Order: sequence, then C-alpha cells, then structure tokens
Amino acid sequence: MKTIVFEEKEIIPSKIVCIGRNYVDHINELGNEIPDEMVVFVKPNSSISTKLISFHQEPLHFEAELCFLYQKDDKQVQGKFTAVAIGLDLTKRALQNKLKTKGLPWERAKSFNGAAVFSDFVKVNPIDSNLSLELFINDKLAQKGGVNLMMFKPDAIISSVSTFMDLEDGDIVMTGTPKGVGEIAKGSEFIGKVKQGNHSLVSASWVAE
Repeated sequence: MKTIVFEEKEIIPSKIVCIGRNYVDHINELGNEIPDEMVVFVKPNSSISTKLISFHQEPLHFEAELCFLYQKDDKQVQGKFTAVAIGLDLTKRALQNKLKTKGLPWERAKSFNGAAVFSDFVKVNPIDSNLSLELFINDKLAQKGGVNLMMFKPDAIISSVSTFMDLEDGDIVMTGTPKGVGEIAKGSEFIGKVKQGNHSLVSASWVAE
C-alpha cells in the first residue's frame, strides 16, 4: 500500500476523494459547464506516487490542488481536516475529453498508477480564506488559488461527501484546481507551495520524468 507523510510518520490513505470543477476560472478554461452539484470522483491508493511522470500511455497534464488529510478519533462521529499539502492531480486530458463526450466515467483518465503526487502534510488550523497554493514551473508562476476562490469550501466538502461515502481516518481530499493547468514537459522543475497569507506552510519540488 502507498503512503503519505505527516509529522514524519507514514500514513496509508484508503482512498483519495477528488472534487472537480471547484474553481470558476478553471471551469471556463476547459470549456466546461458550472455544475449544479459538487463533482466527486475517487483515486485509489495505488495512484499515489513520489515521482512526477510526464507520460502514461499518452502525454499527461498537471492540476495543482490544496489537499487535506482527514482524521478522527474514537470519540468523533465525524472527523475533520487536520493537515494540508499541495498535490498534483495528473490527468490524461485527451482520454478524459473522449470519455466525457461519450458520457463515460473518468477513472481511466484520472486514477491510473502515478496519478497523485503530494508534498508532505503539515498541521493546519484554522482552514480559512487565507489558505492558498502556488505552483511554479521552471521558476514561472503557473497556478495560484485558494479557499477564497473555491465554489465549495472545505467544510462543505466534508458535509456533502459524508452523505454518501464514509471518509476513513487517513483519507485525502483533493479540493480542485485553479486555472493554469497544462501539459507536463519532461525535465521541467515543478515547485509547489501551500501558504497561509504570506506565510509558507509547506513546499515541495519535483522534476518531471
């Protein structure tokens, strides 16, 4: 089973719950419709990787996202988000577009091996509108956004997902991507940051393989 790192300990998420179309500007850049309800899909544990790949059967696209660790103890009926990371949701865009036109599920385009890459997770409190991400590619700012731009905020995501799916201790929730997504070029350096206001909470770097 694949793991993520929180407080220098390895945690095994049972799944990654992903929220799609959560930023209006990103919806517009892909020519999608603004959804009436939250768009939800799942990546399996096997999609987690420490490597950023640029190709898996076809060229891959990047989507940087604020990612939260869900945790609860024996006294809690419902857990909460306790930690944050920056994550990259890798997508087979050509395949996804083909599947969408046929009204088919996205798993083949979103849930393949290596489709989820994360920084370390760090404690976060509070989760408020000052929480944001930045993604630089070869020292140029590619994506920037945060809670203030989300259509569905973190608390609303927990409430909605919990109506039809159990979130298990250690699960990850990816909360959608702001505008600026694109194709991954092999050899490019990606640097992602999570910020609370002007303060950097965590960062990570990857070189695309």
